[in-house]
Amino acid sequence: MIEKVILVDKQDNPVGLMEKIEAHEKALLHRAFSVFVFNDKGELMLQQRAKEKYHSPLLWTNTCCSHQREGETNIEAGKRRLQEEMGFVCELKEVFSFIYKAPFNNGLTEHEFDHVMIGKFNDNPKINREEVEAFKWMPLEDVKKDIEQNPDKYTIWFKIIFEKSYDKISEYV
Repeated sequence: MIEKVILVDKQDNPVGLMEKIEAHEKALLHRAFSVFVFNDKGELMLQQRAKEKYHSPLLWTNTCCSHQREGETNIEAGKRRLQEEMGFVCELKEVFSFIYKAPFNNGLTEHEFDHVMIGKFNDNPKINREEVEAFKWMPLEDVKKDIEQNPDKYTIWFKIIFEKSYDKISEYV
């Protein structure tokens, strides 16, 4: 199945569909989402991307992220991808959205209208090894310090999102 992304304007209005890889090659603005799942201790579940991923393999990032499908709400997309990558579903709440642009060394660029969602979960995930190498729980403050000390261990988009969302996300912990 060829995965398509929803191209959008700067107000998140759909303007078309395009194959995911082509949108990343052309750096076109498209709809995306990022999910941050916390436990009752206030720890964030991080995932390490699988080594087979076509970009950013083995880097740490937020619980999951991906692209909405045509006709799918942000919450539906977040729940679908949580199940596909992490093997669980939880209630999600959209907390804000913003636009970012992040080029990769391989010529691809993430240019996304990103919808950030949070959820709560208190168990271990059943990770999909094709998508996820490992997971860990970390307090937000520890994540912040580790990104500062070891930025090369994290995906470029996670560092951008984390910096932009730290204050907003920490309100929900």
